[in-house]
Amino acid sequence: MPVYKDEERKTWYVWFRYKDWAGVVRQHKKRGFQKKSEAVQYERDFLKKQSGSCDMSFGSMVELYMEDCKSRLRSTTYEGKKYLIESKILPTFKDLPVNAITAATVRKWQNELLDDDAEYSQTYLKTINNQLSAIFNFAKRYYGLSTNPAAVAGSIGKKNAEAMQFWTKDEFELFIEAVSDKPASYAIFNTLFWTGIRSGELLALTLDDVNFEAKTISITKSYARIGGEDVISPPKTPKSRRVITVPDFLLDILEDYAGRLVDYEPSDRLFEYTKHYLQSEMTRGCKKSGVKKIRVHDIRHSHASLLIELGFSPLLISERLGHENVETTLETYAHLYPDKHGEVSSKLNELFTPKICQKTDKNPGILE
Repeated sequence: MPVYKDEERKTWYVWFRYKDWAGVVRQHKKRGFQKKSEAVQYERDFLKKQSGSCDMSFGSMVELYMEDCKSRLRSTTYEGKKYLIESKILPTFKDLPVNAITAATVRKWQNELLDDDAEYSQTYLKTINNQLSAIFNFAKRYYGLSTNPAAVAGSIGKKNAEAMQFWTKDEFELFIEAVSDKPASYAIFNTLFWTGIRSGELLALTLDDVNFEAKTISITKSYARIGGEDVISPPKTPKSRRVITVPDFLLDILEDYAGRLVDYEPSDRLFEYTKHYLQSEMTRGCKKSGVKKIRVHDIRHSHASLLIELGFSPLLISERLGHENVETTLETYAHLYPDKHGEVSSKLNELFTPKICQKTDKNPGILE
């Protein structure tokens, strides 16, 4: 054991070599032990810890993980994975040493996602959590991490989506009347219902994002409350960055609301509220109006349902909602499309023009 006596200080110290997670030989020195046995125990504990964990930053581990994934995944899958990690995981864990991330650290991150349930579906929450766990499993398998803290923290989200709820136009009109006593709530929920944007996208909007001439709103960012701070980040997915058309009456509502704001700059957030405010107003409006209680995110489903009822194509709805592909839209809303199998035979009958059959002795009633 490389344990030494410091004759000047009358204490003990350790000075030894070890291999880090990458196999590089390093030196470690620590002074100030009152007893030789304490120094010996420290060295044993240190080496035991190093043999079962890696001290690189989480961001560095992600670089290794993504490099490994690049040759094994299709480019579209790889880009989707990269975007999820950069937007949902790295902001919290990037600078932390991998071996310093505990189950408690992960649990806190999970709770922040769960507090944001108006933004993320249960299936998406599970996807995010599984991705974090996959990175730790990679570190455990190839770089000596002793345990997966995400596995210890437990899972969040659900594999199968919950039954979808939404409002009809009539139900929404009852609700919006109930919250019309607050200009902010009136503008917020009208915007959510008539555009289908996510609540995080709404709360990140500025007046600069609204083009009154072109009658469009640009979705370029998303808002979240993380660790008690307001955070503006890229939208949920690459396709979430989009420009959507809006009706004249909604532009009038937004213009009226913006005109009521004091000391407002066009680059400021138009709705300086949190998702907790939205949830609170949803509860108040539902109770006051008597309409069924749904989540804030379900207003997005309500918009999709309205567009389906109006006959718009899945592709248009997919682009408007910012889905990654039309398959996502069909998978989510297929049950809302009317069953038109019975119409097929009717339409084919309408196209058929019967001809006069000439009967013969050989084939009575069959066309020759």
